[in-house]
Amino acid sequence: MSSASLSKDRPPRHIYGMVAEFASPHALLEGVRAVRKAGFTRIDTHTPFPIHGMDKAMGLPPSKLPWLVFAGGLTGAVSAFLLQWWTNAVDYQFLVGGKPVFSYQAYVPVCFELTVLLSAFCAVLGLLALCGLPRPYHPLFLHPRFARATDDGFFLSVEAADPLWDEAVLRRVLTAAGGSEIAIIREAPEGGVHV
Repeated sequence: MSSASLSKDRPPRHIYGMVAEFASPHALLEGVRAVRKAGFTRIDTHTPFPIHGMDKAMGLPPSKLPWLVFAGGLTGAVSAFLLQWWTNAVDYQFLVGGKPVFSYQAYVPVCFELTVLLSAFCAVLGLLALCGLPRPYHPLFLHPRFARATDDGFFLSVEAADPLWDEAVLRRVLTAAGGSEIAIIREAPEGGVHV
């Protein structure tokens, strides 16, 4: 196998990927569709606000977060109910005002509170885990224009780990889709950005 074919199949380890800037949310959406149509799958978008239809255009599956929140809430409700049942009706039966030892109506406030508490914990921790946060360093932070992604910039990045990675083909696709400021992003901080 020649070194030329090896470099086409696998990019050098120090290259993270390629990034392009788009003029508007609509242009970015069309750019994502063009890149996906070309067969690239390891893509991500970086925008200052959510863009309607972007998840579908990127081919992202539905979020798992609602299921995590539901599981947390269900765990909270069931564990609160079982704890109160065990302490009042089984472990230490104590009659209060002639009420039955298993008086489930009094369990509602504690069950509600623990449902909300564990749902909130699962929502926050699940979101952080699914998004891979916190992430204090990312190679895209080296791009001189990338700070605009939190203000008025719309960026599309393609990882070099993509099975179809080919720098020349990707650059042509991004240019044809309306991308500007197309740059190679390198992993190493000393490598910086190569335009």
